[in-house]
Amino acid sequence: MRLFDFPRAPNPRRARIFIAEKGLDIPKVPVDLYHMEQLSPEFLAINPLGTVPVLETNDGSYLTETVAICHYLEKLQPEPVLMGGGATEEAQVLMWNNIVEQNGLFSVAEMLRNWSPGFSNHVFPGSLEYEQMPELIERGRRRSEQFFDQVEIRLGESRYLAGEKFSLADISLLAITDFARWVELDPPASRMALARWYREVSERPSSGA
Repeated sequence: MRLFDFPRAPNPRRARIFIAEKGLDIPKVPVDLYHMEQLSPEFLAINPLGTVPVLETNDGSYLTETVAICHYLEKLQPEPVLMGGGATEEAQVLMWNNIVEQNGLFSVAEMLRNWSPGFSNHVFPGSLEYEQMPELIERGRRRSEQFFDQVEIRLGESRYLAGEKFSLADISLLAITDFARWVELDPPASRMALARWYREVSERPSSGA
């Protein structure tokens, strides 16, 4: 197996943390997004969407979505359980992970991609050009704050995002919470429950993956 990776991006980090939690040793292939290597013909032959991470499996298949990669590794290496044990836990993990992606990752990305000069004419992944719309930065900020307020309420009720066990949902939230600093947000600073959770999960060895 090989993981096509870019260290600074949140989605590859989610995959790396998951891999570290599983105790797996998977070689990494760097893809330099700053130099647009994800749009090279060689990489697009692997993933036409031009995104990372990508997991090349032992049978030569390519998995191009983070949750699909994690699901595959969960089946390959069931312990420790990171995607829920039983129907209810599995559904809770997937539900909260989806909330993090849809409400958290996308809103922070909306800010960054319409603000950073590095995304000029490439607001969305892939080879097609889309121009930045600076007026969307404030909308992204409001959506981000709303998301972290929702998470604050949840973490006031539950040790971890999907329940009492650390899971993929927490991995995703950790990556997005740190990602928010790219747009000068500090979500734990004004949210006590999130700050408590953040301290705990940041102390896990996998957080540095």
